Amino acid sequence: MATRYFVLDVEKSLLFYCGLLGFEVLEQWGPAFAIVAKDDQKLWLSGPGTSAAQPMPDGSKPVPGGWNRIVVEVEDIETLVARLRETKTVFRGETITGPGGQQVLIEDPDGNPVELFESR
Repeated sequence: MATRYFVLDVEKSLLFYCGLLGFEVLEQWGPAFAIVAKDDQKLWLSGPGTSAAQPMPDGSKPVPGGWNRIVVEVEDIETLVARLRETKTVFRGETITGPGGQQVLIEDPDGNPVELFESR
C-alpha cells in the first residue's frame, strides 16, 4: 500500500523525507515524481508535472496540505523533535501523550501533515 502526497518541489521533499525522517528513495522519475519508503511504508511524491496533479473535470486541482496524514513511527521522539526544530520544520502543535504513546504533527515543505509517533 502507498500514500500519495502532492508536492510543489520533489527535490525539496526528498531532502525532508530522506534527509530528516530516514526514508530512502526507491524510484525517481525526473523532477516530477519519486517513491520513497521507510520500513513497509511507501510514499509517492507527485510534483506539478505528474498526471495525478492534472485538474479534475470540475476544474479543481489537487494541492498539498489537509489533515489526512502518514504516521512515521520513531524510536526517540524528543531527540527527533529537537533536531527538526533546528531545521525550522513547521509544527502544528506540541508533542502530546495519549494511551498509546507520544505524537506530534509536523508539515513537510509543502504543508502536508506528517504525524511522528513513539509508542509506549
